[in-house]
Amino acid sequence: MEQSRSANQNTPYLYDDHAFEQLFKLHYKALHIYVNTMLRDDEMAEEIVQNMFMRFWEKRELLNIDSSVKAYLYKCVHNDTLNYLKHQKVKARYQDHAAYTMQHSEAASHKVELNELEHKLHEAMKDLPEQCRAIFQMSRFEELKYREIAEHLGLSIKTVENQMGKALRILRLKLVDFLALILLGIMFYKDFLK
Repeated sequence: MEQSRSANQNTPYLYDDHAFEQLFKLHYKALHIYVNTMLRDDEMAEEIVQNMFMRFWEKRELLNIDSSVKAYLYKCVHNDTLNYLKHQKVKARYQDHAAYTMQHSEAASHKVELNELEHKLHEAMKDLPEQCRAIFQMSRFEELKYREIAEHLGLSIKTVENQMGKALRILRLKLVDFLALILLGIMFYKDFLK
């Protein structure tokens, strides 16, 4: 212990609260500026420097400083800042990966839902009367106007409107659980449902 005390006679801040406070006041501002130039984040720079001083005080009896105290303090905050930046990069990569995974799993989920919707829609359409089904397909999948459907099938526009209304009522009842998906599918995925 005597050797340890004599080795640290030049470093009274290791054992004296007042001396440590003076060390803090002497170097804090310059260390903060140094870290802030690396991070460009004033609050984080402050946190890094304060944490370094706290660890310095807590582990003061274990310290073996071969260089000047100032150089030692700069080396500590430099390493802490690099570790923080490394951690931020890892965190950013993880967040990017999580977002990418989530986006792809949502896309896969939507594809499964659309496959199921396609199957249910085709099953429900089989139950439509033939003329009703033809009018629905021409309107929704071929995007023909009622007038064009009427001309193509040799029907009145009123008959096309009535048959379309009938088709929608029947499909609405058969596909009540998939109504939201149907709307999305018809609006955004009409090529997929053909």
